[in-house]
Amino acid sequence: MAGDSHSAERSVERTLGHLRALDSPSAQIPAQPLTLEDLYRQQRMRMVRLAILLVDDPATAEDVVQEAFTGLYRNWSGLRDAKAAIGYLRTAVVNGSRSVLRRRKTAREYQPPHQTDARSAESLAMLTSEHQAVVVALGQLPRRQREVLVLRYYGDLSEAEIADATGVSRGTVKSTASRGLEALQKLMGN
Repeated sequence: MAGDSHSAERSVERTLGHLRALDSPSAQIPAQPLTLEDLYRQQRMRMVRLAILLVDDPATAEDVVQEAFTGLYRNWSGLRDAKAAIGYLRTAVVNGSRSVLRRRKTAREYQPPHQTDARSAESLAMLTSEHQAVVVALGQLPRRQREVLVLRYYGDLSEAEIADATGVSRGTVKSTASRGLEALQKLMGN
């Protein structure tokens, strides 16, 4: 079973690492202070991809990110530096995605469930079949497991940063990642 878990971890790491590399091959934060406009240009697409991986709908992801930047604008004067702004954005995107998923769940209780694949053809066409299988399996995981795996392997965050972004303890992050990788392994049939 430990070998299976490592296989799922390698698949997730390859897929989300591939997406991360496509999004920002060298997104370094400059030493000089950034303006909100600079931050928007540098981080917007990365935050949209993060939201897409969490909510599985490009239009909704755009809305979540726009709300995150609006919140950042309102709180801009209270931030310490650009790294704090990026952390604020990441947390706002995760929380906004959670809200979207809660609203979807509530809406499904009142309407018959239906399956739609909201991913754009372009985004899936850029991925190999193995990568596509990983993205599909991620979409089937419980919210917290998906969040932790996406933040770890796409966001390239440490356990402490994930704990901060999601509002859970580091131990919960570690156990959630482990359970998520096991669930992915089962979903992918490896």
